Amino acid sequence: MSDSTLKIQSAPVTSSIPTIEIMAPAGNWASFHAAIQGGADSIYFGVEQLNMRARATNNFTLDDLPQIAKLADEHGVKTYLTLNTILYDHDLPVMRRIIDTVKEHGITAIIAADQAAISYAFSKGVEVHISTQVNISNIEMVKFYANFADVVVLARELSTRQMKLIVDAIESEKIKGPSGELVRIEVFAHGALCMAVSGKCYLSLHSYNASANRGACQQNCRQSYEVKSMDDGTMFEIDNEYIMSPKDLCTLDFLDELLGTGVKVLKIEGRGRSPEYVKTVTRCYKEAAEAVMSGSFTREKVDIWMEQLNSVYNRGFWDGYYLGRKLGEWSNVYGSAATRQKSFIGVVLHYYPKAGVAHIRIKTKELKIGDAILIIGDHTGVIESTIESIYVDDVPNDCASKGQECTITIDGKVREGDNVYIWEDRPIPAKQLQSEVHG
Repeated sequence: MSDSTLKIQSAPVTSSIPTIEIMAPAGNWASFHAAIQGGADSIYFGVEQLNMRARATNNFTLDDLPQIAKLADEHGVKTYLTLNTILYDHDLPVMRRIIDTVKEHGITAIIAADQAAISYAFSKGVEVHISTQVNISNIEMVKFYANFADVVVLARELSTRQMKLIVDAIESEKIKGPSGELVRIEVFAHGALCMAVSGKCYLSLHSYNASANRGACQQNCRQSYEVKSMDDGTMFEIDNEYIMSPKDLCTLDFLDELLGTGVKVLKIEGRGRSPEYVKTVTRCYKEAAEAVMSGSFTREKVDIWMEQLNSVYNRGFWDGYYLGRKLGEWSNVYGSAATRQKSFIGVVLHYYPKAGVAHIRIKTKELKIGDAILIIGDHTGVIESTIESIYVDDVPNDCASKGQECTITIDGKVREGDNVYIWEDRPIPAKQLQSEVHG
């Protein structure tokens, strides 16, 4: 973030941004609860098939929809079901069954790309949001889809200037969706980016017969490659082996500028990522958006949020194409570049709510006073705590070792069967360290 950007936000911008919706991903129940804990205003998820993370996550089933709707209603959270793959004729009965079930159980909206799903949902009175897979890049496309949808996700390749032009046109031309309200603009704020425009890619299909456009991407682009001459076998050196794997999008350090465009919904990518990622990223963007709106968005706060974002899964960060770049930044490591990692250490055997004490069995390593831990479960979400006391056989102790049972005080309700993890500093791979040293 530049100093000039910070100066722009010396006063609240609530007049142009009345409400900012933070939309969090959920690939399973633990992440769904984690999104709520992080302060999400809405949660998006997939069921079974016909969504762009059909293989990347456990996903939910149609039978889960009543419980999803009930839990979301209890917490005042909107629910969006993703139905955004390419559809073939044999998919249409499944698509209709999914939308009918969405209607029956009161899921807030579907996120769709194929006109078959968009039209059918519209005919059933189900709210529609237009997926980024449609690659909406201009106001005329917004006008067309406003016939069906109240929310439109813009292409990830646009700049903030282009976003603002679209938002200004919506307001000046009074472009309204089926609800009668002005169309709201949604953009991705954080998470994985694809080397292909709007994720449309054939690498996975070509290599593994698994279509990225139907939720089955095998992520060939995230692997490292060598360049070899087919004539004489000469190997060519390249600066970065991960030449097709972009760093993760991160807009937090220029969130004031992004929200200044008038976008209303910030979407966090990550249905295939862990519950602690969902909770941490959601919380950071929620706090940051509120700071922008109140005029208290400062570099000091950004530094704290960025430290937290760096601690959970990421491939390194860049600003995407939002600030006018034409070429991507590529990851220099396979997998995560996070500053820390969680390591499984045991399971919860029982929880004593009155005392706020968890009884756990240590299965690996050693648990010590001062350790930072996470307890994760389908109904628990993510509970984070620092160990202040340990009792083994009702006797205070400095640690508990593998095979022992112990009790600890915990900041939040946990449940039998929840997994216990310890936060550890993540070792930096040699290739990543070398890259950082040489700039």
